[in-house]
Amino acid sequence: MKKADIGLIGLAVMGENLVLNMERNGFTVAVFNRTVQKVTDFVEGRAKGRNIIGAKSIQELVDSLKKPRKVMLMVKAGKPVDDFINQLIPLLEPGDIIIDGGNSHFPDTIRRTKEVEEKGLLFVGTGVSGGEEGALNGPSIMPGGSEKAWSHVAPIFQKIAAKVADGSPCCEWVGKDGAGHFVKMVHNGIEYGDMQLISEAYYIMKHALGMSAKEMSNVFAEWNEGELDSYLIEITRDILSKVDKETGEPIVELILDSAGQKGTGKWTSQAALDLGIATPTITEAVFARCISAIKEERVAASQVFSGPDVIYDGDKKQFGEAIRQALFASKICSYAQGFAMMREASREYDWDLNFGEIALMWRGGCIIRAQFLDTIKDAFEKEPDLPNLLMAPYFKDAVEKAQDNWRLVVSTAVNMGLPVPAFSSALSYFDSYRRARLSANMIQAQRDYFGAHTYKRVDKPGTFHTEWLTPSDEVTSDPV
Repeated sequence: MKKADIGLIGLAVMGENLVLNMERNGFTVAVFNRTVQKVTDFVEGRAKGRNIIGAKSIQELVDSLKKPRKVMLMVKAGKPVDDFINQLIPLLEPGDIIIDGGNSHFPDTIRRTKEVEEKGLLFVGTGVSGGEEGALNGPSIMPGGSEKAWSHVAPIFQKIAAKVADGSPCCEWVGKDGAGHFVKMVHNGIEYGDMQLISEAYYIMKHALGMSAKEMSNVFAEWNEGELDSYLIEITRDILSKVDKETGEPIVELILDSAGQKGTGKWTSQAALDLGIATPTITEAVFARCISAIKEERVAASQVFSGPDVIYDGDKKQFGEAIRQALFASKICSYAQGFAMMREASREYDWDLNFGEIALMWRGGCIIRAQFLDTIKDAFEKEPDLPNLLMAPYFKDAVEKAQDNWRLVVSTAVNMGLPVPAFSSALSYFDSYRRARLSANMIQAQRDYFGAHTYKRVDKPGTFHTEWLTPSDEVTSDPV
């Protein structure tokens, strides 16, 4: 019997589409699903006539694979991943490879890599981005884990991944243990920021400028031809052009304003706090989804509270351009936060991440694919130790050019009572980053006052504590 190149467990749409992608690219794939009927339905349906082997048990799946065996899990994150790993380990031999292609939390991947390697096997935790369409036609793939596994999985992953203009695959080895899933998590955090920024741009255009969905669709189409060229801008154009056949209304205006989330944005914010890295735009995007979810409370509050009743009476075309510039500058800050977070994680976990390659992996296939990722890749290739994306010449110039209009948009939205948490947090991030001196000296004084936490001075070395209740003419700050 012909042996399969790789096995895959989990035949939800993402799993099925990855299998079809692999088979289309010349690989024979064996498949298994906990509900075995799904295997039959798939093999006799979408996979009929293809080099796809249906297995009715995990043992049968393992037996159908070439050595070293490669088994990819496309199952729900958490306990289901551990359950399947525990079922596979006794059936595999040293050198065989287990691949987790789901949205697993990176600490779990660190743990699993260690546990699987202790059994003599290899483990790969890989982010897969691009949704159902990407899985079928070419996703962005971010693998990490046991480096010895890379030479065995690379021919498959790089063949099925999206390609950029020069043919380079949007897939490269990221780093050891949890590096791949960490990078995918940050990708999703940036995605949260991007989506919130675009939704705020839409909200301002609708409420401040009174634009129709069709007019906004045309604007997003124009924006997609320039520096904002990206998948999310493109789909926003399409969304705004879609009309409900029954009501004649734009479908977007009929959708309940309560956003869902699967947790990866929250993980990004939590990891940023653990690493001590500021990601305010990403985190505000998570909070924006949280407050959107309390729809009934907001409706009740709208009956109680009033706000400004202001109409924008300036040049609408000029203000539309200001929104575009504010969106681009805010987007840069969101990416800067994500890359700063990856830089710190690379140090913390000894991952040696290559930020230029990560930008390339995100250039195609994934949800945040955008034209300016090429510029990010170039920036890190020219300066691998770039401390922050804002310091790269292209992005420095872009943000400085945009900042007057950026401030205009944020201040106008505030004056009109329009919530723009992502725009305003991105601007505050930029202003904080560019200021040589912040307000934290007052915080340090307060901490020393109530808790004797000490502080450092700008005019002399050492660590100091002040007896703050001593009469002012007798105050001394003594080194500790």
